[in-house]
Amino acid sequence: MAVQSTSNQTSALANRAVKDVYPVSRLVREARVLLEGSFPLIWVEGEISNLAMPASGHIYFTLKDEAAQVRCAMFRNRNNQLRFTPENGMQVLLRVRVSLYEGRGEFQLIVEHMEEAGSGALQRAYEALKHRLGQEGLFDQTHKKTLPILPKSIGIISSPDGAAVHDIVSVLKRRFPAVDVVLYPVAVQGENSAGQLIAAVKLADQRRDCDVIIIGRGGGSLEDLWSFNDEQLARAIFACELPIISAVGHEIDFTICDFVADVRAPTPSAAAELAVPDVQQYVLNFQRYQQQLTHIIRHRLTSEQRHLQHLHRALPRPELILRQQTQWLTQQKRMLDSAWHHQLLNYQQKLDYLSVRLKHPRAQIEKQRSVLKSLTHRLQTAYRTHQKSINLQFSSLQLRLQRQVPLSQLREQQNALQTLSKQNHRLIHQHLDKARQFLAQQVRTLAAVSPLNTLDRGYSITSKQNSGEVITVASEVAPGDSVLVRLHQGQLSCEVKKVDEK
Repeated sequence: MAVQSTSNQTSALANRAVKDVYPVSRLVREARVLLEGSFPLIWVEGEISNLAMPASGHIYFTLKDEAAQVRCAMFRNRNNQLRFTPENGMQVLLRVRVSLYEGRGEFQLIVEHMEEAGSGALQRAYEALKHRLGQEGLFDQTHKKTLPILPKSIGIISSPDGAAVHDIVSVLKRRFPAVDVVLYPVAVQGENSAGQLIAAVKLADQRRDCDVIIIGRGGGSLEDLWSFNDEQLARAIFACELPIISAVGHEIDFTICDFVADVRAPTPSAAAELAVPDVQQYVLNFQRYQQQLTHIIRHRLTSEQRHLQHLHRALPRPELILRQQTQWLTQQKRMLDSAWHHQLLNYQQKLDYLSVRLKHPRAQIEKQRSVLKSLTHRLQTAYRTHQKSINLQFSSLQLRLQRQVPLSQLREQQNALQTLSKQNHRLIHQHLDKARQFLAQQVRTLAAVSPLNTLDRGYSITSKQNSGEVITVASEVAPGDSVLVRLHQGQLSCEVKKVDEK
């Protein structure tokens, strides 16, 4: 879309009396889009009232404080994650999206997450620390240490007055009474409890007077268990070289200590069961192994005894074996003597035959000397004949080569090459002249159709500021859109105030 200037366009639009009437649905829809685009996900705290939980699974209520109230909706796919049942008068903390219900034109909040306001701050701090330590790798299984199969000593880090210690000790006595127990007394809740827990973990790791550590306490609220969510305690557990079992609270309670420890037990009693084997089961296993070993030894002895009896029956008497071996040796001696006598006769016959055929060496030398002289004469004759043939061929080739020297042809080819080189230079210059003329013509044509000449005459090019798409029709933009107007010199960033499609 081309305009002469922004001021001319604004004045032209102001002079047009075109009414833009909004239907109610359009107004409400654009208001909803404006609201949802202006607010990100936010946290809101207030009191629940007018609670409705229909069979559809959605939850509708009003969130209020002393000065205002707002309608809220929490859909079924979100409230399935609730850990409590909402009630009227309950103080809650919500993570919401700001929206507008188009059917009634009512302002409302779409709830993504709901938690009780009392523990909300602690829960958010817990989730943030859990996410950060997980990103650092403190919870990775590759760092988990294996528990010893038969530990000699168990270290317990807990309150000496709590029920957790008594539960652990009673289970250890019942399952494996021979194991030693080392108690590191600490406070498990309160202002200084986290520091005592950290010091106990480091002390146990330094003293090495136990093979595995159980750290934990009984159940309680999130505030009661908060010492076990301390970041420095998590890092101390991660750095400890002894395997650690975390047994904090009940089975539904989870702390940072549970995630960073090598093993997490649902209760302190379960931690004791994980730390040591059952001695009764060991005794039963030993008895079963003893019975199996006794059975295997008896079966092996019976089998070997039977095999020995079989060998005794199969073994013949020594005098019988000696007689048989003597007879075999006598037979072998007779066969060897006969074979030796027969071989000696054969050698004697061959010697007589060769002595008849053997001639005197002097006669054989004279015969070979005569053959050598004949071969020498034939070789000399053949060499002289071949030498003459080679000389004749060489002379013939030398004459042919002298007649074929290409000096005259070389001069002709040099003259032809010079002629072709001059023609080539001339054609190249002609081709370059034609190319320069064609390029000049194209430049003149391009200058004639260039939009820069049009801009020089007072026109402009208008495009969308975000996409750069050129605007040719007024309906392609709406009031409030940003456009870019390019002039002959420079450009303008403008906002559309009004659109007249006619």
